[in-house]
Amino acid sequence: MSAGTEPDSSSRSDEEWERFLRESVAGAPAAPKEPSARAREVAKRLSAEPARTPEGWRSYTPARPKRRTGWYAAGLFASLGLLAVVALAPGRVVDLFAGAGSQPSAAETARPTQAPPAGAAQRPTREEPFRGSPAAGWASGAEGITVPKAEAVGWMGAAEVERALARSRDFLLAAGTDRGVLRGEHPEKAIGMINPHQKDVQDLLKTAFHAPTEKNDPLLLFSRFQPSRTHLVGDTVKVRGRLDYQEGERGALQVTADVTFVYPVTRSGAGGDDEIVRTIVRRELVLSWDDPAKVITEPGTFSIVSYKYDVTNGGCGAPTGYFAPPFGTDRRADGAGTEIDPYDRSAPVGQGGPSEGRCGKATRS
Repeated sequence: MSAGTEPDSSSRSDEEWERFLRESVAGAPAAPKEPSARAREVAKRLSAEPARTPEGWRSYTPARPKRRTGWYAAGLFASLGLLAVVALAPGRVVDLFAGAGSQPSAAETARPTQAPPAGAAQRPTREEPFRGSPAAGWASGAEGITVPKAEAVGWMGAAEVERALARSRDFLLAAGTDRGVLRGEHPEKAIGMINPHQKDVQDLLKTAFHAPTEKNDPLLLFSRFQPSRTHLVGDTVKVRGRLDYQEGERGALQVTADVTFVYPVTRSGAGGDDEIVRTIVRRELVLSWDDPAKVITEPGTFSIVSYKYDVTNGGCGAPTGYFAPPFGTDRRADGAGTEIDPYDRSAPVGQGGPSEGRCGKATRS
């Protein structure tokens, strides 16, 4: 026996010889092949990803909707805008909700060319005292008086003109909307804005409240009602008008005011009587902010150059220092004068009817 371990061929079985011959003809099976570099890289990436569960045909998950940040932002800005309007112009916002169907009127920047159109005839109520009148769409308080942009005039710079215009508007409001003054109290605040050295006006103020006459009547400058006779309905006075200015005498700032006030009132102690009358007063004043180097005056005060007014539903009797709105049968007797549309601001005061408080019959109120 040799030293090697190779088996003797004579000991092979018939099956082994048959397999040997087949493989000799067909060739031996191919040896395992080395994977390529790309195959190795793909296998490495797949092994690193977490295993996924195959998605069933009923397990579809819809895509997550996009957030509509634009709508949210728009809503936020709209809310902030409304809050700003409430803070800066509360009178205007209240008026937007006062009076069913009334539309807010645009600010008056120049004299209108015609009277406002007549709306549907509606009786005023305590809840809606301006219903059925153009005043339903007017603003109240300072929002109802348009103040122009200030520029330097005469002895005043632009900033001084701006302050003078604001103070002129404050005088109109103190004289025409102050609740105490409307109830007959002495108009201390408004009088304090008038030049104390203007003799003719000071003489009027000394006598008008104690012994009113046609020429010395506090109603020439102030709106007043006698509480024992007349009760104001609500807390709102509707206002519409504007200020203009130019250079006056001796370089003064001359301010012209044209403003209409609407006062809803009822009879004091009326109880269940629902009759509401609107007293409508239109005032036109010319104020002079004088140069203290040329005119004796006091800081922050003005001189009154002229004043006149129209009034309807204010009474036609002898001067008493108060407006006396007519009620019931008195209202029919009080309307025998010249007809006047109290909402028509297209003509100067006095040209469309009686002026300086003389009786006029309102075509509407």
